[in-house]
Amino acid sequence: MTHPADESEITAAKDELVASLRRVVADAEELMSATSDEAGDALDELRKRMRDSLDVARGRVREAEASLRSNARQAASTADDYVRENPWCALSAAAAVGVVLGVLVGRR
Repeated sequence: MTHPADESEITAAKDELVASLRRVVADAEELMSATSDEAGDALDELRKRMRDSLDVARGRVREAEASLRSNARQAASTADDYVRENPWCALSAAAAVGVVLGVLVGRR
């Protein structure tokens, strides 16, 4: 089983990847728009390949976003199940966090 800290790192990495892919897609679309008035068979072929690649990238971004949403729902469900199965443990952990925060804030 994956450690929760590892899962959050994986989720953060996926979020960063999705954001990077979105920037690449936006930059490529901007480049295509900027060169739209240029003529030539080679440029037309390049634009076609770029459009195809962008379509694939958009699909991968959608898949990654769906995966992130699914993982987030699953993590929330797991946390909810744990709290329902172990209410005293969850309450104790919340109280401990509250005491620690109270001590830290009280020192200032």
